Amino acid sequence: MSRAFVKEQDDLPEDLPERPVSTNPNFVTARGLGLIDAEIDTCRKLLAQGQHDQNKSAIARASRDLRYWTQRRSTAQLVENAGEPEAVGFGCRVTIERGDGRRQVFAIVGEDEADPAKGLIAYTAPIARALMGKRKGEFAEVPGGEVEVAKLELLA
Repeated sequence: MSRAFVKEQDDLPEDLPERPVSTNPNFVTARGLGLIDAEIDTCRKLLAQGQHDQNKSAIARASRDLRYWTQRRSTAQLVENAGEPEAVGFGCRVTIERGDGRRQVFAIVGEDEADPAKGLIAYTAPIARALMGKRKGEFAEVPGGEVEVAKLELLA
């Protein structure tokens, strides 16, 4: 292709905004820490591939994501729980029962590990905050109504 048909802007890297970093403490489970390490590894591979391909857009995306995950790794605070939990807390799986008899199971994890579709909620989520410190048999007012803590387990 003739250089006449290529815009000079095509050679410029994407102007990507930085990924926002939470101001909350960066608590992580052992699984969450492993996921951060895997993201860093993936970003490094994508950056190397982008450099090899001389793809400035890919380099910009991978560099931005690598900065984010490296920062998250440097502030990660591993929270390890010993023994079965006596109350709802970080790194525990809690089963709640709603007034209509429905049961829901949530694991309370770090912000980067959260995936509500998989039952992993961030410790900063409103439902997690409402449940924190509650024991089996106690009630909590959560978004959607009152619930009872039916079961507590250590997150594997």
